[in-house]
Amino acid sequence: MTRMDSAYWPLAQLRVQTARLELRLPSEKQLSALAALAAAGLHDPQVQPFAIPWTDVSPVERARSTLQYQWRQWAEWQPSKWSLELVVIDDGNVVGIQSMSAHDFATLREVSTGSWLGIEYQGQGIGTEMRAAILHLAFAGLGAQSAASAAFTDNPASLAVSRKLGYADDGVELYVQRGQPATSQRLRLDRATWEATRTVPVTITGLESCMEMFGLPANQVNGS
Repeated sequence: MTRMDSAYWPLAQLRVQTARLELRLPSEKQLSALAALAAAGLHDPQVQPFAIPWTDVSPVERARSTLQYQWRQWAEWQPSKWSLELVVIDDGNVVGIQSMSAHDFATLREVSTGSWLGIEYQGQGIGTEMRAAILHLAFAGLGAQSAASAAFTDNPASLAVSRKLGYADDGVELYVQRGQPATSQRLRLDRATWEATRTVPVTITGLESCMEMFGLPANQVNGS
């Protein structure tokens, strides 16, 4: 993104970094890389880990829908209802996406997270580290009081990430997945548990100018 973009869209300057990863709003080049990553595949085609089966299409359609989804989140952003979609960069490579969304955040102080990784980058600890990074943005940066997530019960890798980071079970939800019933496990992490269990050092830059976009006072930056 250009400097002009940053003047009107301060999220373009936001960076969330760990020792290994950088999370940021994608540039045009990075967005193209994300689409190519989706086209290359995200999971075993015999399973469907997403509540909306957006990957059950051709590689070209997967890539196109990835672009359309990202553009839609930018276009529909409101301080009262937003979805922050940050590309995850490891050693210069776009490896996935980490999202954080909320409605009425200034009052409710709860976020929901979601993510995906390219299939070649799975099983390397990246999923845990990028979730830890976005949780730091939520709790330390924005002052969240809770974070919600969910995963199908046949997706042990995602559930393991949540439980490693301190989430507790928060009930179940039923879906129809490929014509069959599927159970999604809801999870929730409260602020006290996050503070007691966090272990990944995270640095946030560029947040102060973004606060009003999250529906918060411009001078409320809780920490980095």
